Amino acid sequence: MENHRLVLPEHLNQYGFLFGGYLLMWVDEVAWMAASLDFSDCHFVTVGMKAVAFHRTVKQGTILRFETKLINRGKTSVTYSVSVLNDQVEIFSNSVTLVRINESGEKQSLPKH
Repeated sequence: MENHRLVLPEHLNQYGFLFGGYLLMWVDEVAWMAASLDFSDCHFVTVGMKAVAFHRTVKQGTILRFETKLINRGKTSVTYSVSVLNDQVEIFSNSVTLVRINESGEKQSLPKH
């Protein structure tokens, strides 16, 4: 799945660059959207990200491209790789694991293929 985000003034830190918290939120959001589209009858919550390392600064007005790909499917969880690109340069990547839950917030098995 591919998605885009425009970096606006409210997304900047005190130095004029993209605040890392917004980038992490967007990565989490696109992973959740991918899981929700791939498993439309399921409810997911994020349980973790692999590692956080920012590779480049991002300025206001940048259009970021998010590329999301399913890399693992477990009994109750799915993991997506998320790459964030500025033009063709990767500025951030991570893997996000989400777990399927029921209405009570308890883990639930994923549906069969």
